[in-house]
Amino acid sequence: MSSSTTGRRESKRGGRTVTKSQRTEERTGDDLLEWVKSFAIAVLLFFVIRTFLIQAFTIPSGSMENTLRIGDYLMANNAIFGAQIPFTGIRIPAFREPVFGDIVVFRPAYNDPIIDVVKRVIGEPGDTVQMIDRTVYRNGEELEEPYVEPEFLPDDPMQRFGIPGYQWHLQALTDDVDQATYAPTRDTWGPLVVPEGHYMVLGDNRDQSLDSRFMGFIPRDVIRGKALFIYYSIDPFVDRPFPRFLTAVRWDRLGSIIR
Repeated sequence: MSSSTTGRRESKRGGRTVTKSQRTEERTGDDLLEWVKSFAIAVLLFFVIRTFLIQAFTIPSGSMENTLRIGDYLMANNAIFGAQIPFTGIRIPAFREPVFGDIVVFRPAYNDPIIDVVKRVIGEPGDTVQMIDRTVYRNGEELEEPYVEPEFLPDDPMQRFGIPGYQWHLQALTDDVDQATYAPTRDTWGPLVVPEGHYMVLGDNRDQSLDSRFMGFIPRDVIRGKALFIYYSIDPFVDRPFPRFLTAVRWDRLGSIIR
């Protein structure tokens, strides 16, 4: 009986007979292997980009309003300050150090669970920073801060102990301040000297920000990246029809450079 009558087609490959069904199985296996390799490469590239280049973050609180608003999704540059290799304490060399005015993403140890936080750098190592009636002075010069939320609440005294508290201020006060009579408030405190290897960060919404005034200076090694731009923004408070991810979008904020 011929091969055409049996429905089988045979060919010679390497001295052995290979049927059509066997060739099909081999092609399927090759296609699956190529798909797995492509998927593995894509996953690897994703983690490399996310770890060493740029990473997405979301804004869950109003501490940086109106620079950043609840519902903003931003991209941050992880490479500029030196990305950390996962599961190690090793950092890739930084392009530069954080400077005054940078909006940085960092992961402080005081949060439980530990989460990423976004604030503005107000003091670099060695700077002397002070606030008097909501006005910030850096190294004796008054700062112009058009980004600060203009609406504010009545001032409140700081508690000395606990979290948040000002006990840590006493180690950073300049020598001309009497620690025995020092009584800081949310809007009047200092002057404080930023130690080496640390930064002072504040939220732009000074009334609603848990920042260096209360939690202390931020170690350099917890700073992860510099905020770049807003790639998506949704208003979580507005009532919009389905699908909200489109109808509640703040279109005017998309692509905004973060300054």
